[in-house]
Amino acid sequence: MRRRSLLLAAVPAGLVTLAGCGDDESESSKAGASPTPSGSASSVPPPKVVDGPLPAITAGTGFGEKPTVAKGPGDPSKDLAVKTVIAGGGRTVAENDFIEANYLGQIWSTAKVFDNSYDRHRPLVMQLAQGSLIDGWRYALQGKKTGSRVLIAVPPTWGYGTSGNAQAGIKGTDTLVFVIDLIDSFNSKSSSHGKPVPQDDPALPTVGTNTDGKAPEIKPAKESTPPKKPASVYVLEGDGPEVEANQAVLCQFKGVSWGTDEPFQQTYDSGRLSQFSLEQMQQVVKGLSQGLTGKKVGSRVLVVVPPDLGYGDTPPSGSGIKKGATLVFSVDILAAM
Repeated sequence: MRRRSLLLAAVPAGLVTLAGCGDDESESSKAGASPTPSGSASSVPPPKVVDGPLPAITAGTGFGEKPTVAKGPGDPSKDLAVKTVIAGGGRTVAENDFIEANYLGQIWSTAKVFDNSYDRHRPLVMQLAQGSLIDGWRYALQGKKTGSRVLIAVPPTWGYGTSGNAQAGIKGTDTLVFVIDLIDSFNSKSSSHGKPVPQDDPALPTVGTNTDGKAPEIKPAKESTPPKKPASVYVLEGDGPEVEANQAVLCQFKGVSWGTDEPFQQTYDSGRLSQFSLEQMQQVVKGLSQGLTGKKVGSRVLVVVPPDLGYGDTPPSGSGIKKGATLVFSVDILAAM
């Protein structure tokens, strides 16, 4: 059985997820009729991928622009149709990676748009894994590079199945058309790549600035007495948007007790990422939620959490965290949603 995160011990299952096997939904998947596999026939064989037919993108043709897409030309293929409209030059996406993408989805026969992320101004962040996204996305996006715009037509078999999605107005016979702008991708070897910030406060630990996906070293503070107030400072400052208190984050993290570099838990070297809502984190480690709010995506952040904003006198059983411990976190904020 996969060990759940200590950070998430008090959070109801399904609201927050660790990214080991992609078995929980992210917060972003709950907005609109996003391409989660409700009714999807995930046990069917892989589809044959063909070039078309595909409808034309008639407006919003640039990467990142909300597109307008024509109605499907005639009858759709029974296979998965995929076309790279704009070829990006970024990382190649692999199965089980997390992707950050904007998208628009509509019905082939009517051109009715059932969902899009452009109007929400928050890209989708989801794992490209069975059970997390409809199979049409899984098979269409593997091998594509970030920075690409991909146009796909998904038959029911690799979409929402014969049950469709009544809430979105999708019937079990509808072929779906998606325009997908692949913004970025992440996996267990991802790190933040922000600009190093001087760490010259002797009252705080120092954190390594390596960007190779390995755990950064956390050196104890020169002053041995832990602060009574929380602290949150940049180690690597990214250039992304500031994380809002009502968002969830996708991250790498390492948590240690004050004065040590021995992690009580970390994602580095574990083959997984962590994904959690800052609102829900308020119920678990309040100081961590507060410390990440307002920080920029793409950053590595040092967060020091005093006992009254951490686990206090009731640390999780078996965690190795002592009562009244001050906690120290290094967090790479990879994405927010």
